[in-house]
Amino acid sequence: MAEEKMTTNQGYPIADDESSLTVGSRGPTLLQDFQLIEKIAHFDRERIPERVVHAKGAGAFGYFQVYKLMSRYTKAKFLQDPEVKTPVFVRFSTVAGSKGSADTVRDVRGFATKFYTQDGNYDLVGNDLPVFFIRDAMKFPDLIHAVKAEPHNNIPSSSTGHNNFWDFVSMTPESTHMLTWVFSDRGTPASYRKMEGFGVHAYKWVNKDGKAVLIKYHWKPKLGVVNFDRHEATRIAGEDPDYLTRDLWEAIERGEFVEYEMFVQMMELSEEERQTFDPLDPTKTWPEDKFPLMPVGKMVLDRNPENYFVQVEQAAFCPANLVPGIEFSDDKLLQGRTFSYLDTQRYRLGANFAELPTNRPLVPVANNQRDGAMQCQIFPGSINFNPSSRGGPMTTPVASYTPHIEGKAVREKIHKTDDFTQAGERYRAMDRTEAMHTVENFVADLKGVTVKEIQRRAIENLRQADEGLATSVAEGLGLEM
Repeated sequence: MAEEKMTTNQGYPIADDESSLTVGSRGPTLLQDFQLIEKIAHFDRERIPERVVHAKGAGAFGYFQVYKLMSRYTKAKFLQDPEVKTPVFVRFSTVAGSKGSADTVRDVRGFATKFYTQDGNYDLVGNDLPVFFIRDAMKFPDLIHAVKAEPHNNIPSSSTGHNNFWDFVSMTPESTHMLTWVFSDRGTPASYRKMEGFGVHAYKWVNKDGKAVLIKYHWKPKLGVVNFDRHEATRIAGEDPDYLTRDLWEAIERGEFVEYEMFVQMMELSEEERQTFDPLDPTKTWPEDKFPLMPVGKMVLDRNPENYFVQVEQAAFCPANLVPGIEFSDDKLLQGRTFSYLDTQRYRLGANFAELPTNRPLVPVANNQRDGAMQCQIFPGSINFNPSSRGGPMTTPVASYTPHIEGKAVREKIHKTDDFTQAGERYRAMDRTEAMHTVENFVADLKGVTVKEIQRRAIENLRQADEGLATSVAEGLGLEM
């Protein structure tokens, strides 16, 4: 292999990369030292804005294979042929902490999958827990403001144990179900390889005849679900803050490839209004005895990134990245995410972020979007508009589900809320150890709250879910019910 010669960004050969150009060996540096200026100027610009949420993450490449033809439910091409291996990229992440935070802190974990399909990129952007804190995107900035460090002192930087978070969630009863998940040991997973994933939202699968069905996604790890308790998670955060990132990387390097199985729950559109809960509410799960899990395919992660910044930090996901055969539901939180994710990537990475390596589809892309910062494509010819009588990309009919929508434009909450039933069922379904840890985790976090009224309000929400849970938490805090 020929020795690689060092050059500037313009190809000028570099003879000395350790010494500035100065007047004599001890004199001042000259402005004409273009090598020094280029090197320092580029270094000053090496960082891009970190994600507001999901800032710290790890990624891996692999493939997805469907088990059998899914044409009865969806025309999405990557869900048809069991012989086809669809390339994927997956990014795992924490949500609340910054890039320098520890992997094992109590938090939700992101589980985002990019499928490089025959119809373009499909992004399934989910979490490791099946529900979320809120049900309307209007409240998302408030949730994240509240969960982050308090603005006057930037404390605590990676914990929810403070007044702002508990003030918000105690004033937002719909969060109660999510709290029973994140404050169990599921809030401190032991490995990205041993962690479930969920699409959280309901989506529509649509077949070639235009028939739609509501679905929810589930990822099940082949190695099973393994979590840390609070004490072990805290210890590891101090000893190895990159523990989950290291675990994923080293396993793949050893050839221990990571496998998950995809399942979906299905609900006919005619069944949507018959449920006692709103099936589009992301604070709710669908009962598996009524809507059983159907196996769809497997995903194998077998390749680590070669460069973290280019392939992982610059990775851009968005729930709006769909393929024919998969469509949105009317979930209010999902509808807001379809804008928010694309908007944040344009801010972080620029208008042409889709041309970066991890984000680029494997299929040809053709439209009349042009120019912008860091444009890499060369567009031959004079046509950059449509319609045109002189060529250019042509539109292609895409059949989709066409619902009939009628109603007044209103700002209203959904009608079926019931913020506490599933939260109580979740707690009562825990085994004794998990229930005990959940109580201890609530107590440990609520001890960081200095306003007693906020603590009491949080306990009252827990009481409406389960009297025993609330009593145990109150006792741990030294409060009377």
